[in-house]
Amino acid sequence: MIPTAPRRSSIQEPINLPPPFTLVRLRESRDAFAHAIDIAEESGAGTLTYVGRFDVAEFAIVLEPGEPLRTARRAFYAGMVALTDALRVYAPPNKDIAINWPDAIRVDGGLVGGGRLGWPPSAKEDEPPRWLVFGGMIRTVAMTDREAGVHPLACALDQEGFADAGAVQVTESFARHLMRALDVWQAEGFDGIAHEFLSRLVRERQTSRLVDDNGDLLVRRIGINRTDRCDLKRSLLLPSWLDPELGGPRP
Repeated sequence: MIPTAPRRSSIQEPINLPPPFTLVRLRESRDAFAHAIDIAEESGAGTLTYVGRFDVAEFAIVLEPGEPLRTARRAFYAGMVALTDALRVYAPPNKDIAINWPDAIRVDGGLVGGGRLGWPPSAKEDEPPRWLVFGGMIRTVAMTDREAGVHPLACALDQEGFADAGAVQVTESFARHLMRALDVWQAEGFDGIAHEFLSRLVRERQTSRLVDDNGDLLVRRIGINRTDRCDLKRSLLLPSWLDPELGGPRP
């Protein structure tokens, strides 16, 4: 396990969320995603759990979709659009914020965090799930020296010039942009969300990509008569960006 500096709590800093959200504050030793899953059944849609950490923005939101799980899982894409939009608010000009499908977020190529999705273990694919939980985690402050070359593929918002983008600010911004993303979905259908998500993926030359009805990514490379299918459900079972030992984004 890689040692890090002690984490300072920001739990007392006020958090201003839009009216539909209900805030649940947690101590820095807690897990926002796991706690949101634990209370999702009783707390209901709009419950947002937040962990007061100094180095990471960590939160999770409970959703209650009205469609079968196989298509409702696409809410993950709305969460990822909102998460990247939340960072864009504080990003310096021309800063590249991109998604490695399906769940990792990179700033100028450096990993800062990502999103994850949970659903009831007993949920059936052809029935609406009782709840979904989208969790987000973004590294706001570097706890190791990237300039020393120890972790060249990781970064934090403070290293990339994101002004005033602490854990509270990122969480507030995410909540506002999630509301916007869900409004787009309601007004334009899922195609509007799919278009926004695909435009944020790390670019690949001579490649076209589509999101299937069940959320799978369909990839076709120009000149090759074949379409590759990337399974969203399977990919969400283990977040690509999360280091379970550190409890945060991979270094």
